[in-house]
Amino acid sequence: MDSRMWKVVYHVITKVDKQMSRFGRKPTYTDRQIVAMYMWSVEHDRPLCWACARENYGRDFRPRKLPSVSQFCKRIKTDRCQAILQKVHERLACIDTITDLSFVDGRALRVGPCSKDRDARRGPIPGGMAKGYKLHAWATEDARIPIWSVMPLNVNEKTVSGELLRFQRAAGFVLADQNYDAGWLYDRVAEDGGQLLTPLPRYAGRGHRPQSAARMHAVGLWKSVAGYVYRERLRIERLFAHQSAYGGGLGPLPAWVRGLERVRRWVGAKLILYHARLWIRKVAS
Repeated sequence: MDSRMWKVVYHVITKVDKQMSRFGRKPTYTDRQIVAMYMWSVEHDRPLCWACARENYGRDFRPRKLPSVSQFCKRIKTDRCQAILQKVHERLACIDTITDLSFVDGRALRVGPCSKDRDARRGPIPGGMAKGYKLHAWATEDARIPIWSVMPLNVNEKTVSGELLRFQRAAGFVLADQNYDAGWLYDRVAEDGGQLLTPLPRYAGRGHRPQSAARMHAVGLWKSVAGYVYRERLRIERLFAHQSAYGGGLGPLPAWVRGLERVRRWVGAKLILYHARLWIRKVAS
């Protein structure tokens, strides 16, 4: 791991751990150490047992004592460790900073067709069908992902984006592909003061049934400025590509990351590393 990136991640983990309340007796291994060990293993694309071997640490991070594999696996699943991971992401992703242009899209995370993963499902991907999960991301103009979700591959993208809107305020234009074309979703974005913009059928708005006012407004926008604005939607495609374009990025799911809980935790850790790298690049520029 880049020393600068690790310093950013470990500093935020330490700060969040100090600010969170702690109940019960003091554990032998602190939550800060457990979360840091997990982030260390995720960045190196290694399983949890790898993080419990002393020879796998360097000068950037070297805990004095290491828990057993069973202790480590149990501790990383605790509510407080999960809350630390969530808070670290929120800080690095600056979730309270809203831009006037945002994007929503999904990225397939496939597993093998013969996988015994009980949570993975078959669903559509570009070019056919596959089995696995999907990362649903709400991205900002400056390449952050303040809100995201991982669901089985067969879950509809519109349904997940509607749930994301419960935690993310849509402001300005929200660009998405044709899979998100739904009147209720247009109205939901408009409730927050935003305007969803997706490709529309040629005869959109000419039917006899009641139409979404926000969708009808989008029909008018496509006759004026929408074509110029919609060109920016490719940013989220480049964002997904950038996530896997460096060592330790979000590539294909490793063989030991199976089950919805593990996949969500793994993807969340990868997004933390991505935002730490993004923060360093912005500071350097």
